[in-house]
Formats: sequence, C-alpha cells, structure tokens
Amino acid sequence: MSHERWSAVSAEGKDGIVVIGAGGHAKVVISALTARGVAIAAVFDDDDSKWGMDAQGNRVSRIERDRGGDGIIGIGDNGQRREMAEALKFEWRSVVHPFACVHPSAKLGRGTVVFAGAVVQPDAVLGDHVIVNTGATVDHDCVVGDYAHLAPGVHLAGSVRVGEGAFLGIGSVVSPGVRIGRWSTLGAGAVAIRDVADGVVAVGVPAAALKR
Repeated sequence: MSHERWSAVSAEGKDGIVVIGAGGHAKVVISALTARGVAIAAVFDDDDSKWGMDAQGNRVSRIERDRGGDGIIGIGDNGQRREMAEALKFEWRSVVHPFACVHPSAKLGRGTVVFAGAVVQPDAVLGDHVIVNTGATVDHDCVVGDYAHLAPGVHLAGSVRVGEGAFLGIGSVVSPGVRIGRWSTLGAGAVAIRDVADGVVAVGVPAAALKR
C-alpha cells in the first residue's frame, strides 16, 4: 500500500488523462474528472463491442498497451482493476470530486477515486486504486488496502481496517476498530461488528460469514 500523498490530476495537464474502461463505473470517473476541469485524452476498453461508442462525449477505442502518460482506471471490479494496473504503463493519477471532502491529513494512493458526497476524515490512509463511491464515509484513522471498493453509502467508523481487494456492498457499515479481510465481500446493508476473515462473504445484521 502506498503511503505517499496523493498525486491528483489537474486541469493544467495539457495532454489530458486516459480513462481505462467504458462501462457504468467509467461514467462516474469521467464525471468526476469533468467536474475537476480535467481533459479526457482517450477512453479505452478491451471489449471490442464498445469500440466507437460514445462515453460522455468521448469515443471509445481499443487499449493501447504501450501508451504512457496519465491514466486512471474506470473499472469497478477489484480484480480487473488490479489486472489493468499491473499490465499497463500509465502514470496512475487520483481524482477527488469537488463535492467530496478529504481532510488534508488523509493519504491517498495512486489511482484512487473519491466520488461526490464522500467524506474522508483525518489521518485516514487509502491505498492504490481504491474506490470511495458516492456518499461513502471513511472516518478517522481508517486504513483501506489497495484495490478495495467502498460502494455508495458505505460507512466506516474510526480505526477500521479494510484489506486489499475487499468489496463493501452498498449501505454496509463497519463498527470502530473492526477489520475486513483481504478480498472479502461485505454484503449490501450488512453491519460488521466483529472482524471478517480473508476471502469470505459476510452478510446480515450483525454480519456473519456464509458457509464456504
């Protein structure tokens, strides 16, 4: 996990930024970039059925795997996002929607996105290629691992630990100090009041792991 101060894209980048992915999540990424006044250099997707389609005013084309420059991944699936991050040669940039609130002491890794209405509180640490989706909140001293995805309306209390690649479903809640394991899923609306192990699916109130 990166602990460097986040490297945001800005409206001053003359060449713009390349968005990887042209699905629903990419729409929200493009929206955040546009709200920041950042030019879109290209939208790439490896699905040939999308080539030539319009992505909010941008023509979708095939991925140029040797291309460099600034990039951001607009893919919601954590595993696919990791695959693209490792395979491509872009300088990954982060973006925070202007209607989000990120405290100056928080740290964001490369390629991380924070969407409209989200709040990231003091001394929180977000790893690389993390998604803090619409209206999600990350309270003080939380640590969110690389490639994790906090869906819309997720709420993390203070000092929560979210492992690499974990997916927290829409409206789920994590109590103070609780750990969500690596590549685990916390179901929509679930409330985690105790630790969730690595690689499991936990659902319900309180959340409990499904049988393997």
